[in-house]
Amino acid sequence: MINHILYADEAGESHWRNEAITLTEKTFAPPASDIHVSETQAVSALTFLTLRAGWNEPIHSSPAAQVLLCLSGAVRVTASDGDIREIGPGGIWTMTDTAGKGHHTEVISDVDFTAAIVQIA
Repeated sequence: MINHILYADEAGESHWRNEAITLTEKTFAPPASDIHVSETQAVSALTFLTLRAGWNEPIHSSPAAQVLLCLSGAVRVTASDGDIREIGPGGIWTMTDTAGKGHHTEVISDVDFTAAIVQIA
């Protein structure tokens, strides 16, 4: 699995980087067999959202450090440095650009974009 990470540097410019999510085989829910799981992260909130097909927002920073899990639809997200990522079903996007120049998001699918967002503690 790949996590698309959007962050802001010291100058406030937002950038993308990819990070592999490491899974380790271990007991997770005994007595079930071992499964491949990632490390646990502390979180503070969970919310669900829908962006309607055709939605196109102004440039903004993330309201909090958070991880978005795309459930349906697709968005195109442009970092302030011009780098673009498309996030679709099953996509994972970590937003830590809580200050600086922000990013632009637009729904590029013909269907609404739905996602779960988990805010990082």
